[in-house]
Amino acid sequence: MRTMGSWRAIGAAGVVVAVAGCAEMPMSGASGGKMSFFVTSAGPGKGGDLGGLAGADAHCQKLASAAGAGDRTWRAYLSTQGDALNDPSAIDARTRIGTGPWYNAKGVRVARNVEDLHSASANITKETALDENGKIVNGRTEKPNKHDILTGSRPDGTANPPTVSGRYSDMTCGNWTKSGEGRAMIGHHDRSGPVDHAWATSWNSSHQTIGCSQDALTKTGGAGLFYCFAEK
Repeated sequence: MRTMGSWRAIGAAGVVVAVAGCAEMPMSGASGGKMSFFVTSAGPGKGGDLGGLAGADAHCQKLASAAGAGDRTWRAYLSTQGDALNDPSAIDARTRIGTGPWYNAKGVRVARNVEDLHSASANITKETALDENGKIVNGRTEKPNKHDILTGSRPDGTANPPTVSGRYSDMTCGNWTKSGEGRAMIGHHDRSGPVDHAWATSWNSSHQTIGCSQDALTKTGGAGLFYCFAEK
C-alpha cells in the first residue's frame, strides 16, 4: 500500500516528465502557424510582365496554396503608376496588403502594421524574408543573386509619379505588363547594397532595373521575385 508521501513523489515526477515532454515538443510560431508574408520562390517567368496586379496576386495565391496557406487572401506588394499627374488610378502597394500583423513561414513577425512595415523597425532581412516554403532567398553575395525584389514603390510604399511625356521614368514595367523595354523599382530583401546608404539597404525602394525582360532582371541582380502579403 502506497503512503501519501509516495503518491506525492509520483505526482511530482509526473509533473517533471510532463514539463520535459513539453520542452521537446516543437514550438509553433507567434503567428499560430499562420504564414502571412513571403518572398515568391520564383516569378511567373516573363520578367516584369506579371500579368498586371491581378496576375501577380494570382501568382501569390498559387504559391501560398501549394505551401498549404491558400485559405488566406494574398496580395502582391506592388505599386502602379498613373497616366497623368492627377490620375487617381495609381495604386500604392501599402494599401493592398491589409493591416497586419504579418509573419513569415517560420512564425517570425516582420511587422505589426502598415506603419511599422514602412519604418526603421521593419523586421525584413535575409533571415526573415523567407519564401513560401520557409527557405532563405539568395542574397547579394550569393550566386545566383536574387536580392532585387520587384515593388515599383517609394520607401513609404506609395506609387511613383506617372510616366508623362517622358518626364518621369517607368518604375513598374508598364504596370507589370512589359517583359522588354521599361524599368522597375526594386528593393533589397537582404538589406545589402554596394554602399552602406539608405537607398542601398532599403527592402522596398533601392534602384531601378536595367530592363523588364527576365534576362535584364537577372543581370540587374534579381530573378523577378516579389513580396506577397496576406490581406486577410
